[in-house]
Amino acid sequence: MQELENALRRSSAQGVIFGQTVANTVGISGSDLECLDFLNLEGRVTAGRLAEVTGLTTGAITGVVDRLEKAGLVRRERDPADRRKVFIAIVPENVAKIGRFYEHMQRGMVKLWESYSDAELRLLLEFASKGYQTMLAATEELKSMVDAPRKTQTRKPEQKPGRASGPRKPSRAP
Repeated sequence: MQELENALRRSSAQGVIFGQTVANTVGISGSDLECLDFLNLEGRVTAGRLAEVTGLTTGAITGVVDRLEKAGLVRRERDPADRRKVFIAIVPENVAKIGRFYEHMQRGMVKLWESYSDAELRLLLEFASKGYQTMLAATEELKSMVDAPRKTQTRKPEQKPGRASGPRKPSRAP
């Protein structure tokens, strides 16, 4: 189990470094690049759906979409049937320019996958799919943990009568 954990951690960390290298080359952030990949996988979606599959807040997604739109990688499209609904769609010709950075890695992965049997590939698919669900749940749990202290910090502690607020001066020992 420890060897598997270590191998997955290495693979995940290298994936992050690879993605950040691509993002730096393209001039966007690593997280924006990952959201763009979710858009590639999901297709034309609403900001709400993108928030759902990434685990980010809709507010964070608005910022991501703004930056990706400014970079020419996505566009907002109104639903002709319901003008209130807005979809986010990739700009294929511009996203294809990013795809070229992944071609050699994709070839290597296909070669690796071809070395597995159909049964092994089904197991890997199940593992990867359940791993994604586990990571999405962990992201939600982490956000709850981070938000909980913020909520308690927004309440001001009651001040005792007659005491000045602010830092105390150190007392002198007799």
